[in-house]
Amino acid sequence: MVLGHFDQSPGYGVSRPYGSASWLFTWTTAGRGRLWQGGARTSVGAGVLVVLAPGVPHGYAVEPGARHWRFWWAHCQARPSWTAWLRPYEAGDGMYVVTSAPAGVHGRVETAFRRMHADARWTGTEPPPGASPPDGQVAVAHGSAARELALCALEEIVLLATADARPTEPRPGLDARIRSAQELIDADPGAPHTVRSLAGGVALSPSRFAHLFSRQIGQSPMRALREARLRHAARLLESTDLPVERVAVASGFASPFHFNRAFRERYGAPPGAYRTRRGEPPA
Repeated sequence: MVLGHFDQSPGYGVSRPYGSASWLFTWTTAGRGRLWQGGARTSVGAGVLVVLAPGVPHGYAVEPGARHWRFWWAHCQARPSWTAWLRPYEAGDGMYVVTSAPAGVHGRVETAFRRMHADARWTGTEPPPGASPPDGQVAVAHGSAARELALCALEEIVLLATADARPTEPRPGLDARIRSAQELIDADPGAPHTVRSLAGGVALSPSRFAHLFSRQIGQSPMRALREARLRHAARLLESTDLPVERVAVASGFASPFHFNRAFRERYGAPPGAYRTRRGEPPA
């Protein structure tokens, strides 16, 4: 992970005819820039996230006629789950352009970049540095803890720019209490949810809740919880190097044996083989 914050004047530009071995993320804070990758082109202003996949010729520069271009940038190996979040914004040739991030999240994105810049400089042997204002300093995350913290901040940025920009419409006819129960499950599938606790969270009796949930969702609350836990486990296997036993616990499975059996039934392979098949997460 390498990142920095630049404020460049007219005439600045970078051209990489062979592309890069890593993903490039840019977030514009002021002025205007332009980026190209393969045959895709885009012009960007404040509040636009552009992501360039590796291995494709690309370049970027201050937009002709603009007074400057101020932006954050980060090179890293992206987590596998990010591609699905970015896919709706693909502009071609591995370029993703997110222009619809709501203004309300811009400040938080900026804060996340500042935190990422600080976390990347952490040595692990002293208190983490403060998120000081950007000064053009390039930060390189050398230690594993620094890299993971920096990647977590970048994941927050991708989520803020993409997920919040595409709110999902509630399913027509779905009872608001059942929708709330689904949100409780999805927010923390590893929590010790029960029919009673979920019902209490939406002010229903356990029997009424179970009946209504099953009728509207088409599966019991515990079946829906099991599916959510398995999806959560799959994401952890794809994007972290946690041991399988810890993935099981973090996903709400008390028994590693039960977790392995349920995961194999759902994904056609045991957890360890699934991780190998999908590719180990980047170091």
